Amino acid sequence: MPQGSSQRPHPRTPHRVAVIVDEGTNPFEVGVATELFGLPRPELGLSGPLYEVVVCTPAREVRMNHGFFTLTGAHGLDAVDTADTLVVPGRPDNVVPRGAAVLDAIRRTHARGARVMSLCTGSFALAEAGLLDGRRATTHWMWADRFRALHPRVRLEPDVLFVDDGDILTASGSAAALDLGLHVVRRDHGAEIANAVSRRLVFAAHRDGGQRQFVERPLPDVPDESLAPLLAWAQGRLGEPLTVAELATRAAVSPATLHRRFRSQLGTTPLAWLTGERVALACRLIERGEDRLDVVAARCGLGTGANLRVRLRRETGLSPSAYRRRFGPASGEAVMS
Repeated sequence: MPQGSSQRPHPRTPHRVAVIVDEGTNPFEVGVATELFGLPRPELGLSGPLYEVVVCTPAREVRMNHGFFTLTGAHGLDAVDTADTLVVPGRPDNVVPRGAAVLDAIRRTHARGARVMSLCTGSFALAEAGLLDGRRATTHWMWADRFRALHPRVRLEPDVLFVDDGDILTASGSAAALDLGLHVVRRDHGAEIANAVSRRLVFAAHRDGGQRQFVERPLPDVPDESLAPLLAWAQGRLGEPLTVAELATRAAVSPATLHRRFRSQLGTTPLAWLTGERVALACRLIERGEDRLDVVAARCGLGTGANLRVRLRRETGLSPSAYRRRFGPASGEAVMS
């Protein structure tokens, strides 16, 4: 059980998630949504579920992608009218227009203020519904040119894992749907719970949305060039004044080679990875009840409270005090200083 989770009772009314399954929908992304948001999490020690999930369809029977499955017994599209978040998975036939009932369900869900997420090419449906005009979004890199041709008013970012544009979030691909889903769990419930969910999935706890969609993963030469041992070593020393040069020395390579390996294996830079890990540690410390800002900054390696404030706000949109009020232990009202 994550440390501190038993101190935070869960709200009585869980966040309601509706997943639209249309004709030809990819089953993997439906599985991602139900796995992330629909499973009970008894290991968290909470008094209730994180989310409540309903699957809804425009017809009584819906054939999934390539006819692999036929979905029956789901809710009708009126289920979206009580959803706090609507998830729209992708499908391969993106040129074929969505049905009017599906597009109307997407529009009215967003119009009443609910959060809307697309997974992989589900962004085509959001764009077709008119939700993405003038807004940032992403989609699978294979479909980027077609997306631009069909929806030129959308500010497409084709080389990222996902885009969080506030009330509308888009994931680039099927695996990136997991990254976006964990990002949403982190945004809703904090880093500690998101890490616990990622461990249950045996998946990376945090990949920033700005990382590249396609990461080259050539077969390693001998000796093994995997970054895993270095990352584990650094994660155990985040409170120390680590530098990129020290990481390179530990890996027995030059800083330039280390940058190349980070780019090819993780799609980011050593400094960006290190900063992200330090912010994630700061979030966990705050959630566990540490209310001394200078202590948090020192233990996670961010140095000063001022730097911690800047980094935390950039990552979560919240100040340390606001983050603690939202995700910290329920007992006590200490203000971080």
